[in-house]
Amino acid sequence: MTIHDELAAAGLDPDDVQAAIDRALAEDVPTEDVTSVATIDPDARGVGVFAAREAGTVAGLGIAALVFETVLGTDVLVSDRVADGTRVGAGDVVMRVAGPTRGLLTAERTALNFACHLSGVATATAAWVDALEGTSARVLDTRKTLPGWRALQKYAVRCGGGLNHRMSLSDRAMVKDNHVVAAGGVVPAYRAVRAAYPDLRVEVEVTDLDQLRELLDAGCEEILLDNMPTETMAEAVRINNLRGQSGRALLEASGGLTFERAREVAATGVDFISVGALTHSVKVFDIGLDLTEG
Repeated sequence: MTIHDELAAAGLDPDDVQAAIDRALAEDVPTEDVTSVATIDPDARGVGVFAAREAGTVAGLGIAALVFETVLGTDVLVSDRVADGTRVGAGDVVMRVAGPTRGLLTAERTALNFACHLSGVATATAAWVDALEGTSARVLDTRKTLPGWRALQKYAVRCGGGLNHRMSLSDRAMVKDNHVVAAGGVVPAYRAVRAAYPDLRVEVEVTDLDQLRELLDAGCEEILLDNMPTETMAEAVRINNLRGQSGRALLEASGGLTFERAREVAATGVDFISVGALTHSVKVFDIGLDLTEG
């Protein structure tokens, strides 16, 4: 299986990933890698060993490998690549690349930019997944992603064990506070979307329990509890559960949620906890490359 096939199987568009790599390399090498050209013999060969410098969950190693293939073509050997989604410890080797030394160093930073950022997303997601273990809540991402990196970041969330919310403004409806104001209330907004797009999933944001009750009466199946205190969320779950299995909605907690509150919010019985910080404020995962002579 080629890396392009592997990416497609993971739900990524290989052409889009290749285009992202090409853009990144164009930023780094508009003409040539002047330092490597000046200091390294063109016939020199080496082996680059990628190792984790901290514990976490890796993602984007296939993309990093594709960076080396893009720079060096068939004159590179990638080995010992750890599968995306694997939890690793500090010092663990996650990939080796062998080939012309100049090309290895030209590709190094671009490859690490992809792998370190995406592994950071996966590691943060895995931490939330661990915090929710034993509860019924699942962690969701949001659309708060880097422009042009949404598919990649959401892939990394999946590698960390999280779930993807909507990919765009088109694949499901999300009625938020400004839509509610414009439509004249949560129920008119919900009904307007349902009438316009009868086959589309619709989720409506509420800020109080009265809005929750109105939407449940209207048959809304997905409701977001926005910036609610833990006690209010627990009451929302209780009200929802009174509807019975066939009449209850899926409840998502969102807004102002910190990692320290994860467990107490999950304990209320909400179905999902959405975390924008998984993608918009993530700390990169530290992966280093050490070069040896080949």
